[in-house]
Amino acid sequence: MTPTWHDKLLGGFKRTSDRLLGNLAGLGTGPLDRATLDEIEEALIASDLGPQTAARIRHRLSTGVFERDMEDLGIRLVVAEEIEKVLDTVAKPLEITGFPRPHVILVIGVNGSGKTTTIAKLAHLLKEQDYGVMLAAGDTFRAAAIGQLATWAERAGVPIISGKEGGDAAGIVYEAVKQATATGIDVLIVDTAGRLQNKRELMDELSKIRRVLGRLNVDSPHDVLLVLDATTGQNALSQIEVFKKDAGVTGLVMTKLDGTARGGVLVAAAEQYGLPIHAIGVGEGMGDLRPFDANEVARIIAGVEGVRK
Repeated sequence: MTPTWHDKLLGGFKRTSDRLLGNLAGLGTGPLDRATLDEIEEALIASDLGPQTAARIRHRLSTGVFERDMEDLGIRLVVAEEIEKVLDTVAKPLEITGFPRPHVILVIGVNGSGKTTTIAKLAHLLKEQDYGVMLAAGDTFRAAAIGQLATWAERAGVPIISGKEGGDAAGIVYEAVKQATATGIDVLIVDTAGRLQNKRELMDELSKIRRVLGRLNVDSPHDVLLVLDATTGQNALSQIEVFKKDAGVTGLVMTKLDGTARGGVLVAAAEQYGLPIHAIGVGEGMGDLRPFDANEVARIIAGVEGVRK
């Protein structure tokens, strides 16, 4: 039987949930006094949920419960409810609204974040919604990046505009917009270089691409998506900080949640930055990148999936 998206979420967040439950183990067996609340808050921070979310949960648990015990399940239900509140404000599917077409999506992220495969999966997701999609290979610093994107474009069944290694990325993007416009493409997804260690040069190139797009359509790019690797944990937050400031990030995609116990960083990113999280990745398959439901993900992370409220 083919796994459902819910099945994939359960498997993808298992290590994250196990880590959270392990950190909370035994903390709900006695009175929730100040010392126990401190321990719970520390356990939530250690689970990568972030200090802001941990403080919110601690405050919620502290309200009127100092004199009574609270079962472990009760604590986890509160954790789920608070995580849902955080995620509900940012769980927003990508909207294709740009006119005149194409709607241009600029995809950024450091090398190794899963950017190339995310672009292909995003193309697949949009094709499922009956949009015509084209890719532009704007990472011209590595021949491997161009080749990888071409391979994924073929798998996704979408056209790609590319050039040679060392070519002018802005020129490739310009040509891609022209061809997308001429052929009636709805969405153009643009790959970019991810060399954060050469930050100034990278940001200058992104600025050049944006200027070219702006001349073709004053509203373009319509979206600037930052791809984050959940396995990097709190380092993902520092990447948001850098790219939000210098590249005008409008939304996030978090990948590799199935390969880490640090998936709580999804919550920390939502709480700290409030940027839309358009999709999450929980597998290697073409259909393993999708928008998510805040309640479903929160209950899975907190280990109360299937438990009645």
